[in-house]
Amino acid sequence: MSGLLEVIVRHGPDAERAEAGGADRLELVGSMDHGGLSPEPALVRDVRRATSLPIRVMLRLREGFGTDGGELVRLQGLAAAYEGEGADGLVLGFLNAHTEVDVGVVEAIVADRETGWTFHRAVDSCISTDRAWRELRRLPGLDAVLTAGSARGVAEGLDELVQRARADDFARRVTMAGGGLQPEHVPWLVRAGVRAFHIGSSARPLGEYKAYVDPELVRTWRTLLDEQVSAHPTPSAP
Repeated sequence: MSGLLEVIVRHGPDAERAEAGGADRLELVGSMDHGGLSPEPALVRDVRRATSLPIRVMLRLREGFGTDGGELVRLQGLAAAYEGEGADGLVLGFLNAHTEVDVGVVEAIVADRETGWTFHRAVDSCISTDRAWRELRRLPGLDAVLTAGSARGVAEGLDELVQRARADDFARRVTMAGGGLQPEHVPWLVRAGVRAFHIGSSARPLGEYKAYVDPELVRTWRTLLDEQVSAHPTPSAP
């Protein structure tokens, strides 16, 4: 398996530039407030017209990782609208009051979806990440978990990411490393078997989300992943 490179985009020009740089998939957000919030469905349509790449759309309406019954209805409606506008999947993750994966809420959104989806970095804020990963195994259609290994980012969570990938075949298959990811982290993760990577600010000049995605920066990441994955075949399960 070659490395998957996912890039955060905010509009059509971002999508075009990410594709030109060699991205494999896009995560579309409406804004980067609170780590990323949902876009309007019309934006999904605009980005779909701008790129041939798969698009996963952020499904999150407020700060934090909680929700309630009234908001759940709105989230379900948005999920359906995104699919109708050409989205290939969703990015979501909700926790209950005990900071555990809210399996009921997540299943209510994804149960009838035919496309894969990503559980985002809410996993890094769970009170027990081991329990969270056991819950993630139960969720239908899940094929990616965006995680830094720590709520503080990959720099703090690298050891956790590497250890979990080495010890757990499911985690190794679905982990998408992101959240302050730096080039020096990639060799360690690839050697542990991680094959999916997520970048946002590092795809932009000076790391500023106000700037458009830079195809050359994306291409630098594309080259790094290709070289590392070629040099380090996927390890066998323990």
